[in-house]
Amino acid sequence: MSTPDERRILITKIKTLPESIEVTVKGLSDKQLDAPYRDGGWTVRQVVHHLCDSHMNAFLRFKWILNEDKPLLKTYDQDVWAVSKEYTMPIDGALALLRGLHERWYFLVNSIPEESWGRTAMHPENGEMTLDRMLTIYGNHGEKHCMQIKGLRDRMNW
Repeated sequence: MSTPDERRILITKIKTLPESIEVTVKGLSDKQLDAPYRDGGWTVRQVVHHLCDSHMNAFLRFKWILNEDKPLLKTYDQDVWAVSKEYTMPIDGALALLRGLHERWYFLVNSIPEESWGRTAMHPENGEMTLDRMLTIYGNHGEKHCMQIKGLRDRMNW
């Protein structure tokens, strides 16, 4: 179980992810957005849309865990979603959605009482998951993807 100080750091990452990803992709052309961050990896554009989908799912998972007794979490195949048509759209809408979503998510996680961080849900692939573990996963998730894009920008001198 994370300490309150560790949770505060992760909660801050939830708050700041929209700004971080916006700064990370700022000024990229469509050609650059359509470049994969590594061989065989997703494009920058796909990563931005993935963050939207992943974090919408995560926000709902938090709400289910907080409001239901040991809910069964729905999974999805992120690789199938990454090739869906809307992942070719411009990223402005996804960035705007992330801003609003993270504003709500930050408010939600700040309202969670200490005793609720141990609440659980059943994930079909990962077994029992606590709210605390979910925060660790998703608090670091966006940062990981920002680093992938920054790595690409550094390698390509963008």
